[in-house]
Amino acid sequence: MNVRSKLGLALAASLALNANASVITLQVATTSPAAQASAAAYKLAVDAAIANPAAYKGSKSVAVYDNLAVKNYFGAFSNYAFESTINFGVTAAQAGTWNFRTGVDFGYGGALFVDGVVLGYNTHDMWWANNYGTANGSLQGAINLAAGNHVMKVYGLEGCCDGGQQAQFKAANAADYRTFASNDTLNAVPEPVSIATFGLGAGAMALIRRRRRKPA
Repeated sequence: MNVRSKLGLALAASLALNANASVITLQVATTSPAAQASAAAYKLAVDAAIANPAAYKGSKSVAVYDNLAVKNYFGAFSNYAFESTINFGVTAAQAGTWNFRTGVDFGYGGALFVDGVVLGYNTHDMWWANNYGTANGSLQGAINLAAGNHVMKVYGLEGCCDGGQQAQFKAANAADYRTFASNDTLNAVPEPVSIATFGLGAGAMALIRRRRRKPA
C-alpha cells in the first residue's frame, strides 16, 4: 500500500471514530449526602466526593440513558454522589433552542447543567416515577446552542436505593423529545484532535504531490 493510500485510510478512520453520536459516562462515589443550597453547591459536593480515592466507585460508559440504575453498573449501596456526563454534537442545521430533561431518583436533590450553564436544580427528595409530570421528579431546562460540541451534566445525591433514571433532549425545531443514546440522532462534530489529524494528513498529501511534480 502506498503512502497516499495509508494517509487516506488513517484520515477516514480518524473521522469515523468521531462520527459517533452521544457519549454517556457515569461516575459514582460514596458520601454523606445532604441537600444543597444551589446548583453550584451540588456540583461542588459531587465533585468533591468523586475526587476522593477512598470514596470513588469508578466510571462506566452507558449505551442508553434510559432505565439507568446505579446498582446495575456499580453494585447496590446507599449514600452516594452521582454524576453523569453526556458529550454530544450539534450541526448547523440543528442550532437553536434545545430543551433538556432528566427523570431522576435523588433523595437529597440534584442539578442539571449544559455547557456549564445551570438549567435547573431541586433540593427536595426527587423521584420521577417514570413520568415527567411528577412533582419534584425531574430536572428540566432550555438553552440556545450553536453548532459544535456540547456537554450535559447531571449531579445528584442519594441516601438509599436507586430507581431507573432517564435523560432526553429536544433539538431545535424538533417535535418530540428523544432519549440520549450512543446511536441517537445527534451528529457529533470532529474533536480538535481529528481536525489536527486532518490538517496533518492534507499537508502530507500536498507534500507528496509537490515532490512528484519536482523535476529530477
